This record gives sequence, structure tokens and C-alpha cells, in this order.
Amino acid sequence: MLIAQISDLHIRPGGQLAYGISETNLLAEHAIHALLRLNPAPDCVLVTGDLTDCGRDDEYEIVSGLLSRLPMPVYAIPGNHDRREPFRRTFRAAGYLPSAGPLNYAVRCGPVRIVALDSLVQGESHGALLPETLAFLERALAEAPEAPTLVMLHHPPFETGIGHMDRARLFDGAEELERLVRRNPQVQRVLCGHVHRSIQQLFGGTLCQIAPSVGHQVALDLHADAPSCFILEPPELLLHRLAGNRIVTHTAKIDRAPGPFPFILPDDYPGRRPDAVP
Repeated sequence: MLIAQISDLHIRPGGQLAYGISETNLLAEHAIHALLRLNPAPDCVLVTGDLTDCGRDDEYEIVSGLLSRLPMPVYAIPGNHDRREPFRRTFRAAGYLPSAGPLNYAVRCGPVRIVALDSLVQGESHGALLPETLAFLERALAEAPEAPTLVMLHHPPFETGIGHMDRARLFDGAEELERLVRRNPQVQRVLCGHVHRSIQQLFGGTLCQIAPSVGHQVALDLHADAPSCFILEPPELLLHRLAGNRIVTHTAKIDRAPGPFPFILPDDYPGRRPDAVP
């Protein structure tokens, strides 16, 4: 089975440019088309936060229209650019969000269990996991100790070396999250967004992965005093494939590229066998 992960759409009202430069609405359209082109199609799609740029109702209306084009289930969590109550209203009909409190939930996609955690601190860029969120995670993991599990939240719980993003990572609850993940070996990935780059680190005995943005990317600058800026690198998504009882992750480009082309060896290739496939 296949699970797609997209992140950090930053939808703006009426097609306005994010930061006056990034065509996030158009880029989000490209991401939807990329998901629809996938063959085999994903069994579900995860969206790891910052669906909107300012948490406005008109932004969520655009988000809802985009995601409704997908024929498979979509499971989303809020990021620091989202607002909890408009988010809750937008996804109420999907049936997986609680009616009050943090937007934590657990669902199944085939044999895979997805545990979603709300790390939003309203009005702040950094993230935190409330004690009730950590208690929810502990209960959710105890309910299905044998099921391959993905834990998803917006804010990464580790430092990336990109200074301005590290100052806005997950702080409160990060150590307890790692402890709970280590105690539950069924957790095969901790999935995040927020940093707008593909980054991985071992965390609690498993792999914690940050998804790139389907819009603009954060500039790769590993100086501690790096300025806060972004770059228009090609947008990407992650594909998590369950193979046996293990999950393999691929990074895929959003936009089409020339090809595919077959590998054909020239006749004078060194060591070519006479019976080799032409």
C-alpha cells in the first residue's frame, strides 16, 4: 500500500502571492495533479500543516476545494500558519477531528495506523505538545501495539542546523515524544512539515522525516545566524510504501520531467555480452 505526504501549501486568498513572490495556490494545484497522476494511486494522503498562510476562512475554502478533488481519504493536521477553529470547521465533515480541544486523532489506512498530533501554539511560530496531547499519544499507541504506525505533527522535534527554523521547532513535549516513540517500536516514522525541506534524523529509535513543501522551499543555509528566507526550488512530496511490515519512503518531484527513457547499452559498451538485451 502507498501513503502520500504533502506539506506547507500556504494557500492565499484569491490567488495572492505568498510573500509577494511565491505562487502557492498554483503550486498547490500542481501538487493535486501530481497526486492524481500517481500510478499506483495512494491509499490516502497526509497533509502535515500550514495548509493556509494566514488561517483565513477564504483560504480554507480554497484548501477544501483543492483537496476535495482527491478520490482517496485525506488526513490533515494544523501548522503554525493555520488557526484551530477554522481548521476544525473545514474538516468537520471528514469525521476524524474531535469536536473540541487539540486536533489530535488516530485513524487506519489499511494495515497502517496514523496518529496525528496538534502542535499548534496559537499566534506563535514554534510548536508544543500539550500534556493532554502526549496522554492521547500514549493511549493511542497502547491500543494497537502490533500495527505499523505513522505519527504525524507539524513541528519537527529536532534541530536541523537551519538556525531560524530551529528557533521555531517543537519545544515543549519533544523529549516526552521521543520517549514514547522509543517505547513503541511499532512507530515506523515520525512525519513533520514546517521546514520546507526534505530532512531526516533518527529519533526515538525510528526515522523522523520532514517533508519538503509543495510550494517554496526554505533556503539551505546551515549558518546559525542564517537569514530567514526561501528559495523557489522544485516542489516535492513524500511517498511512504508499506512493503511487508516495513515502510520505505520515496521523495517525488511534483512537476513532470522528460522521460522515462529505457536504459540501452551501446554496441561498443565494454564487457557487453553478445546475448545482452539490446
